[in-house]
Amino acid sequence: MSQFRFAHLPLLLAGAAAISATAADLTVISFGGANKDAQVKAFYEPFKKTGTNLVAGDYNGEQAKIKAMVDTKSVSWDVVEVESPELARGCDEGLYEKLDPGLVGGKANFVPGAVTQCGVGIFVWSTVLAYNADKLTTAPSSWADFWDVKKFPGKRGLRKGAKYTLEFALMADGVAPKDVYKVLATPAGQDRAFKKLDQLKPYIQWWEAGAQPPQYLAAGDVVMSSAYNGRIATAQKEGKNLKMVWSGGIYDFDAWAVVKGSPNKEQALKFIAFASKPENQKVYSENIAYGPTNTKANALLAKDVAANLPTSPANIKNQVGIDVSFWADYGEQLEQRFNAWAAK
Repeated sequence: MSQFRFAHLPLLLAGAAAISATAADLTVISFGGANKDAQVKAFYEPFKKTGTNLVAGDYNGEQAKIKAMVDTKSVSWDVVEVESPELARGCDEGLYEKLDPGLVGGKANFVPGAVTQCGVGIFVWSTVLAYNADKLTTAPSSWADFWDVKKFPGKRGLRKGAKYTLEFALMADGVAPKDVYKVLATPAGQDRAFKKLDQLKPYIQWWEAGAQPPQYLAAGDVVMSSAYNGRIATAQKEGKNLKMVWSGGIYDFDAWAVVKGSPNKEQALKFIAFASKPENQKVYSENIAYGPTNTKANALLAKDVAANLPTSPANIKNQVGIDVSFWADYGEQLEQRFNAWAAK
């Protein structure tokens, strides 16, 4: 997922351009869209009642923007929503403050991997195979089906980036979910993923913003697409007959992090502790179909709500957890190779 999971492209720099905050205001930057709407209800509005003036902005995950702020010591953002590979890299580069796990009561009550050196997970989300059940007579069940253009004629939607796309290509080529990163860490495995993508290239309609896959599917522009589960769930609520295949999906965390040199570090830490409480995460998951990182929130959710989240046992069992260290190590080179391949 991408940095474009929630935001629309015109919002690219809206976080910087559209918010007017004084140094005393706590500035919280997220990916916008349906995600931000849920955050407003679950975290922002309730936190404002504690007496802090919170100003919310959007961005598309540009780490270069945060790096520029830190390097020039002109930090105007306090708390930012960051995807886990970018969080790991940014933590190593000194872009984020180190956090004490005691801030949220330790790691024991959180999904493994959610509480890290520089971040606390906000939610668990998945990138899954989605399709329009009104357009397909037979339901696909795997990435192998996604690649099978004879059995399922038509265009496919894929995110324009190496992350997730290469993993899906390997699973389509028969690599077991548990072995994906082991294979992708080898030059032969990387060649294999790109070779598999070559087969599908004429049929691919690329997407960048998270809103695009459900739009493409509903319009019949594509017959299947990789998509963020929360976006498909929102389309389902709107009455669209879109379905998800959880098996072979990739789950990940988005996390809160405090920008190094934040002018409101103390308030930023209080906000993260507040947003990590189970009762607040429950409200978030009720408003968008992403799973809570605080496991105590699961007991607070209605069963029908919990069943549609990536964190439900039935949904998560055949998914792949993103390998953060893999993308921290290989991300730059693979994204460069992908961009060159896509431009051909």
